[in-house]
Amino acid sequence: MHILTTLNNITIKNSDGTSLEVELVTYLFGDDGQTNYVVYSKGELNGAEKDEVIYISRIKNDGDKLVLEEIVDDGEWANVQILLKRIANA
Repeated sequence: MHILTTLNNITIKNSDGTSLEVELVTYLFGDDGQTNYVVYSKGELNGAEKDEVIYISRIKNDGDKLVLEEIVDDGEWANVQILLKRIANA
């Protein structure tokens, strides 16, 4: 597993052409060497503790651009949770 941690702003371009600037939290590199994820924040806070809301999307290479895909499979979410636990326990 490889993890690159950095705090930078990135721009996400939506399919409708609008753009959203978000804070890049980290990248997650799957154990299969092919599946990668981006963890980002829109600066939203939630709950009484004011925890920062984070988003995680799968990264797919689509020719000359990277595309973010929603994670909908429970098995894939379980794998992402394992990757996140590795960061927390590092």
